[in-house]
Amino acid sequence: MNTESVDAVRRHLEELARNAALAADQVAGPAARYAELVRATLQGDGKLLFAGNGGSAASAEHMATEYVVRLRRQRRALPAIALSSCTATLSACANDFGFERVFARVLEAHGRAGDLLVLHSTSGNSENLLEAARAAREMQITSVALLNRAGGRLAPLVDLPIQLPADDSAGVQELQLAVEHAVADLVDEWFAANRNGP
Repeated sequence: MNTESVDAVRRHLEELARNAALAADQVAGPAARYAELVRATLQGDGKLLFAGNGGSAASAEHMATEYVVRLRRQRRALPAIALSSCTATLSACANDFGFERVFARVLEAHGRAGDLLVLHSTSGNSENLLEAARAAREMQITSVALLNRAGGRLAPLVDLPIQLPADDSAGVQELQLAVEHAVADLVDEWFAANRNGP
């Protein structure tokens, strides 16, 4: 076995462990607030709307699936949509209105006051996510963003920015998914305790 490869993997996991420990100290409070927003949204018959680009789009679809299906416990299906999940809609919107409008346009179609928009971004500067946050504000849709350490231009546009203690895309995405799973686990527990919702 190549010891350089083993060392590279070890370094990556050790960095993840350091970042996760920092995140536990720095963002447990905001993440718990996020979980409460999810619960309030679902209790109020709202839905969860996720968006991101690239790997963050995959994370958005991943998390929408966790709510519709389940994470660990038996409970009712919960309404969640990834705004990136329809290739035909996304490509038509990009063609007709520009890529910066792809999420805002889908949000206008499916979002309502009382919903919760969750944005994943490793830079905080993607124009299509900035446009989605602005559209959410106009539509009175509460918004959360899981971001890198700096937060970028997106942080001041959302109701709850969660700025994770990492800078590179992989490190940010790993922490985003860890926070999302912690939140989804809480939501699973709340809704499993009462099959009709807490």
